[in-house]
Amino acid sequence: MRSIPFFSLLRLAVHLGVGLVKCGLLFPFLDHAGKERSIQKWSAQLIAICGVTLQLNNVAKAEPVSPALIICNHISWLDIFVINSVHACRFVAKSDIRDWPLIGWLCDKSGTIFIARGKQRDVRRIYAGLVQSIHNGERVAFFPEGTTAPQGTVLPFHANLFEAAIEAQVPVQAYAIRYRDAAGNYHPAADFIGEMSFMESMLMIMRHPAMHAELIRLPAVSSTGAHRRELAVTMHAKIAQALEVKN
Repeated sequence: MRSIPFFSLLRLAVHLGVGLVKCGLLFPFLDHAGKERSIQKWSAQLIAICGVTLQLNNVAKAEPVSPALIICNHISWLDIFVINSVHACRFVAKSDIRDWPLIGWLCDKSGTIFIARGKQRDVRRIYAGLVQSIHNGERVAFFPEGTTAPQGTVLPFHANLFEAAIEAQVPVQAYAIRYRDAAGNYHPAADFIGEMSFMESMLMIMRHPAMHAELIRLPAVSSTGAHRRELAVTMHAKIAQALEVKN
């Protein structure tokens, strides 16, 4: 197996350390716009250190809509930082991430909203917070699959959190993401599934450089008069079509 260059590990360690210092010492004194700029820059630097390049594609010249509820298919922990490198967002993520070394703390301090699996009361609490965050002008994002899926697959979407867009009276802004190698094939190190730990995934990615992340921005879809289940089905179909996935 290919070894990881010492310099790359050193850069990663320093970058994580800088993130910890910023969140702990700088963030309390920054306004919302300042935090967003800091998160965006730090995320772009993180994916670069991991050997990931980013290409943003707009379908039908789609422009970002704000305010909106942002969604995306879910492949890897990298997804959060790829999207944040374009637009800093408050992500809804599974509560397990809070326990990840360093990254979990950074996600918490940067505004990630953690949700416990299978707890309906937690979903209702999070939902109310999402509506308020959208009304406050924040970019709120979540992965409606609820977990990561292998590339070439888009799992069924959970409908619950789509209600936040309907209640806040904002459209749903969808992104589709995939990771390619130099030959244009799905990158073998991108999938973060099964019992793989965060550290195993990160080391795997750093052992296999030349990963290309393609983020596809889709036209926003109005939530006016929609039902959350209808929105979930519609957005699933649009993302699957963009990724050329037949489910």
